Amino acid sequence: MACAGLLTATAACSGSDSGNKSDGPVTVTVMTWESAATNAAIDKALAGFKDDNITVKRIDTPSGGYGDKLASLTQAKKLPDLFWCGNDTEQQYTAQGLTVDWSKRITDGDGDFKADKFVGSAMENWKTADGRMGGLPSLMNAYGIWYSVDAFKAAGVTEPKAGWSWDDMYSAATKLANKGGAKYGLVADNLTSGDAPFSMSMYSLSAGGAPFTDNVNHPTKAEADDKYVEGVTKLADAIKSGAVAPPGYDVSNVQALFSAGKVPMMVGGQWLAAGFQTDKPKIKYGFAPFPQVNTPTTLYDSVGICTPQYTANEDATYKVLQYLNTKVWDAVLPASPVAPPAYTPAQASYFDALTKAGQTTVVDTVKADLAAEKTVGVRFTTTWSSQVADLTTAYFQPILNGKKPVSELQTYVGKINDLIKSAG
Repeated sequence: MACAGLLTATAACSGSDSGNKSDGPVTVTVMTWESAATNAAIDKALAGFKDDNITVKRIDTPSGGYGDKLASLTQAKKLPDLFWCGNDTEQQYTAQGLTVDWSKRITDGDGDFKADKFVGSAMENWKTADGRMGGLPSLMNAYGIWYSVDAFKAAGVTEPKAGWSWDDMYSAATKLANKGGAKYGLVADNLTSGDAPFSMSMYSLSAGGAPFTDNVNHPTKAEADDKYVEGVTKLADAIKSGAVAPPGYDVSNVQALFSAGKVPMMVGGQWLAAGFQTDKPKIKYGFAPFPQVNTPTTLYDSVGICTPQYTANEDATYKVLQYLNTKVWDAVLPASPVAPPAYTPAQASYFDALTKAGQTTVVDTVKADLAAEKTVGVRFTTTWSSQVADLTTAYFQPILNGKKPVSELQTYVGKINDLIKSAG
């Protein structure tokens, strides 16, 4: 299923560019980025949707080609009424007025399908600066540390658990490196890739400092305070020692290496659990929350479902959107427990499936993430975010690699603030 943000767009099934409603029967179209097996389960669940005036039709997309399909349909203004979208896409399209604003419906609607039934951080992050919501969050991504129980036992290292410290993590990585066929003790793509500056906010926030940015959707500033610098310095030292894989490490095969016992710890999301249930790794494994300094802090991220501004019938589309978020996951997630729903009453089927499969550490960590006191966005959702990525490559990653001094963090932050200022 899904774990990433993509493009987004707009759609109408029966083609009205202006209407919020149309008389008579209406077809509501749906497009997902899911696998064939998951789409089949979604189709089966959607068959239970009953409304004499509404027909639901899912549109197929080429395997691995969801982004291209969305882009072409966006230009043609023929996108479906409901389409899977990332938070960044929802923010950008909503700011441009390309999506239906569901904020009033989800806040003022009748029944249980209301904003206060969703994960709070997800709902807040799906709002634009002026409070609009061009889609609704559907599934949450929780991040943490996947670890090999076997490797920890062999090295005589205590297994990670909620409340462990960053020093604990780096110490474990040092003891696990160069043992059992593993080169590094920890492969942490989220801490060394283009998203690393945001992820390191977990350290500073947990220590009582400031995050890297005040808001990933509509930032007014970036900063690297003393606690942030402290966290980056510790990470750079761990990379220099060989305990942690450096920026540029090829992570394309890291899951297979982890399953084979060649990577003892890796940063990853909860969605890996479903694959591990199927693929049966050679090792015994667990999933722990990110470490903390003082306060539990984690990354937040969610994917969702968006609707084009020109959907033919908003009422019909919203009914199907509600059904997707409240009923479909109950049917789909037991067979493939990939992610917890953002709509909290629908989470039971996800956690029940993991518990039944013996994935107790995944259940505990995902619940801890969803309840974390402080959360950090994974990246900017702005239209100029690619320019930040270029600056990260030029400044932040060389700092981690030891090619630039940590003091260059202030130069890096200053250039990002220049971008924020120029963007208005």
